[in-house]
Amino acid sequence: MNRSTGRRLAAATLAAVLASVGTACSSSTGTAASDGGSAGGTYTVWDPYPQFDAGSAWAELLDACGTQAGVRIKRTAFDTSDLTNKELLAAQQGNSPDVLIVDNPVVSTLAQAGVLTSTKENAVDTSAVSPNLLAAGQSGGETFGTPIGANTLALYYNKAVLTAAGVDVASIKDWASLTTALTKVKAAGKKGITFSGIGTEEGSFQFLPWLWGSGAQLTHLDSAQAASALSLWTDWVKQGLAPNSVINNTQTTSWQEFAGGEFAFAENGTWQLANAKKAGFEYGVIPVPGINGGTAPAPTGGEFVTVPVQKKTARYGVSAKLVSCLTSADNSYATDATLSYIAPTPAVQDKQAAADPGLQAWVDAVKAAKGRTSDDLGTKYPKISEQLWTSVQAALTGSKSPQAALSAAQSAAVQ
Repeated sequence: MNRSTGRRLAAATLAAVLASVGTACSSSTGTAASDGGSAGGTYTVWDPYPQFDAGSAWAELLDACGTQAGVRIKRTAFDTSDLTNKELLAAQQGNSPDVLIVDNPVVSTLAQAGVLTSTKENAVDTSAVSPNLLAAGQSGGETFGTPIGANTLALYYNKAVLTAAGVDVASIKDWASLTTALTKVKAAGKKGITFSGIGTEEGSFQFLPWLWGSGAQLTHLDSAQAASALSLWTDWVKQGLAPNSVINNTQTTSWQEFAGGEFAFAENGTWQLANAKKAGFEYGVIPVPGINGGTAPAPTGGEFVTVPVQKKTARYGVSAKLVSCLTSADNSYATDATLSYIAPTPAVQDKQAAADPGLQAWVDAVKAAKGRTSDDLGTKYPKISEQLWTSVQAALTGSKSPQAALSAAQSAAVQ
């Protein structure tokens, strides 16, 4: 969903990335060129990482993967919001890049528009990727690309606030125990939980763990389970366990509230890890609990590496090698650390958690996570999401009851 920007790969990370390329891509040799035939040539890569300039380790990795594949890389970086339209236009003009790295909810849109090749066509191997993460890039029973990594949501907590309120975080197993903890925190003179309920995709993104954690589905917004999730949020606001500001909070402003040191919990993502370490107080992370326990499925953010349709299909061989190099285990470990992502394969996830035990909660959250366009929702998701955030706004502001707001959302979503 979100990621921190403006950062550069550290020198140590650069060395790790480049050192890994030799082994990760050692079997790659050039088989296609700009003319679709002989070795060599230039291959184009578009990505949504404008924060990484030509001297960054990301750019160096692209070049190194190109070298191992026997080609030159021409890279162009776009803002995430621009990339979809740029690719749709390029496809119409027959000028798509060879490799496209794009936000995961967009994959099904581009696939249904006929812009992307499937992994059956381009021979990209996705067998090591966790199925729940791969599902975000699936449409119509086919897979269109492979994830470079994933971020998701969990609950940050302020250890001092919980201790002062006599709350043992290990006691929080489900919605009831979480609400009990928030009540104790309020009684101790501190604030409970902050989150983003704004009327945008951010609001839907933050509500999804509670929706899915209730057992509800995006195809049935008016279910009793969905109403229980929205009632949880509205009851927290009514009882003063969450602030009224959640109605307009973005994920950034919600984090700023938590960083002030008065809140026990904040729902936010892996992209806040660097800020959490600078917050000035001890913090921890737990996955969002389900209504009756366990880890609620939270939505996945992060990008997929895809291969757009080309007139000269002989290019797909080299494109697949580039994708495989960029997402190989060693390169994934270094790149995902830089992007504050959890790796898409269990083997690298375990390596991340072993190197930094503080990431275990995030690994657990990602293992339970779910793509917003999963369940073959594809291009239906944006309309459903808009109705979802509209219902959240209506309930939080008190203009409609949770059930009435969700019933209206369901009616509008199926029109």
